[in-house]
Amino acid sequence: MKSIGLIWVLVWAWNFAGAADKPLEQRGYNIGEAVGDFQLRNVNGNTVRLSDLKTNKGVIVVFTTNHCPFAKAYEERIIALDMKYRSQGFPVVAINPNDPAAYEEDSFENMKARASTKGYTFPYLLDDTQKTAKAFGATRTPQVFVLQRQGDKFTVQYIGTIDDSSQDPSSVTRRYVEDAVNNLLQGKPVMLNVTRPVGCAIQWKEA
Repeated sequence: MKSIGLIWVLVWAWNFAGAADKPLEQRGYNIGEAVGDFQLRNVNGNTVRLSDLKTNKGVIVVFTTNHCPFAKAYEERIIALDMKYRSQGFPVVAINPNDPAAYEEDSFENMKARASTKGYTFPYLLDDTQKTAKAFGATRTPQVFVLQRQGDKFTVQYIGTIDDSSQDPSSVTRRYVEDAVNNLLQGKPVMLNVTRPVGCAIQWKEA
């Protein structure tokens, strides 16, 4: 058990040591800002656009990857979020922004295999140009952006991590994403709308 804990500490330290800094041109959305449309390829071969989802009340956008230990630790919880909130109008859309040249496990073929093996109930999209991740201001995987539909636009209502226990689901005491979505469904403001994302640094392609 001690060795497992040490591995997590080392991974944490590596990711927060600036191994992959945010690109200079990357600013990202702030709370309350409208999100621009994106068009990305799903693992089933179809193209998914944010504008296609405007019959929903909102969208839980999760930037995630195959290889990252944090993404793997949160995988079942991401699936559970979609299972819980899709029927209530807040489906999950997962986006992989990582450069597969850095991690072969994050290639599109491996994305398809992962989605099939784990039985993903949500789209798993490839951000091969990384433009969508940069537009959002994503820096880590997993990192969540909860969007609310307001008229014909989606606005950002929450940015950050899923909950307060990246290693052990049984130790969770604060469910940030669930709290945000529940408040929005009840017509209430999101009280804690920004948390620090816990995960692996996105591997950016060389310019």
